[in-house]
Amino acid sequence: MLTIRQYGDPVLKQATKDVEEIDGTVAKLVDGMVESMYAAPGVGLAANQVGVQRRLFVYDIGDGPRAIINPRIVESSGEWTFEEGCLSVPGLSWEIVRPKQVHLVGLSMDGDEVSIEADEYEARVFQHEVDHLDGTLLLERLNDDQRREALKILRARALAS
Repeated sequence: MLTIRQYGDPVLKQATKDVEEIDGTVAKLVDGMVESMYAAPGVGLAANQVGVQRRLFVYDIGDGPRAIINPRIVESSGEWTFEEGCLSVPGLSWEIVRPKQVHLVGLSMDGDEVSIEADEYEARVFQHEVDHLDGTLLLERLNDDQRREALKILRARALAS
């Protein structure tokens, strides 16, 4: 089981580096990430959320776990508001507006090219995880009032621990 990094950990603010080679180390990382994602419980987990600065994420929106290596969103359209949370900011969620459709490209664990046209929930998961890999935390997607309230809660949590 891997430890999921929480808000305030500097690793969450750093952009990740591409995976150069899909080998046994990457496979072991993906297995640990899937196990940790399910235990959290969550639907997606980026490598930097477990302290690994590599560009990959795992997710499961009901079809079984998948990993995407070196993902990029190459196109997006529309607008969709949905309540979104984050394993690195546990117990909090907000209504966030994001594009409704995205086109994600990357590699599978076998090294094959992946091209996925995603809509609504799947598109949101992809955007959320790619944000993590770019060093962008969910809090940066909040409007000013939401962000103030979130930071107030997170400060209170930090003082209490």
